Amino acid sequence: MVNALVFIEPSSGGLPVTDILDIAIGTITMRPYVFAFFTAYLVAAVPHLGWKKTLLFTVAGYLIAFASEYSSINTGFPYGWYYYVDTTRDRELWVAGVPFFDSLSYVFLTYCSYATALLVLGPVKKAGRDLVLLETGRLRRSFSVLFLASLFQVFLDIVTDPVALQGSRWFLGRIYGYKEVGAHFGIPLSNYLGWLLVSALLVAALQLIDRFGGRGEEKPAGVAAPPLRAFYGPFLYLCVIAFNLTVTLYIGERLMAITGFFIYTLPIAMAGVLLFQKVDRYHKDELAAHLAEFPWSNATSTGSGRPGASN
Repeated sequence: MVNALVFIEPSSGGLPVTDILDIAIGTITMRPYVFAFFTAYLVAAVPHLGWKKTLLFTVAGYLIAFASEYSSINTGFPYGWYYYVDTTRDRELWVAGVPFFDSLSYVFLTYCSYATALLVLGPVKKAGRDLVLLETGRLRRSFSVLFLASLFQVFLDIVTDPVALQGSRWFLGRIYGYKEVGAHFGIPLSNYLGWLLVSALLVAALQLIDRFGGRGEEKPAGVAAPPLRAFYGPFLYLCVIAFNLTVTLYIGERLMAITGFFIYTLPIAMAGVLLFQKVDRYHKDELAAHLAEFPWSNATSTGSGRPGASN
């Protein structure tokens, strides 16, 4: 097995400043789509969680993801044996054999999966032209959100990993491979089991940060209530799917693209129907609990709807 274990070690005289700058610039310019998604994550997460929690999760999420990848390329756990091909280490940032952008991707994949789970599970109020998710701390940190968000993130990998494995055929480039060819377009089952475990750890970390990261703050810095804020994370989730399916079609992998399309047809349809049916069908206690925790919410605006019959 090829084990691309590359440590960033300066020479005795240190790396030239120009080389450091080239690597820093290359890290972004070689993977603009990753940093576009990361920017979208910040736009969605900061108004939702605030700057402090968002930055805490960015660091914690990256470290958890990096640890999982470093472990797997050296021990086979949790994703199974795979390796990175370090052909770009002189053009972009690598950390101990793992491309920086790869571990960073877990952060926005986790958040958009978490936000999507919240929207699926939480009540929604129509407030003028806005749709407000009546979330509470209890919902944010519930096992239901943990479980569903973890599955949402695994489903993202079911679409992204097969096309990433074909990176030599598009602008990603060939960056990794598996020791043994897996049953799902070359991806082994162990990879998805590992993703389920790591996704659960990442969501749990986000939930812990949400609980303890902003204690004592009445309104965390950065938190805001722009129109349709609850849809920013789910929209990012759909953009990640669309991007990967588009690339899949671009490289001519029709069966792979059709499989990914049908994997998502049912859950997206179910989520859409559920959302349509539950708008303005909340209980008055759910609205009161939401406003007690988030008094700055747009849910205070007057809408055309009314609380549901369970009121």
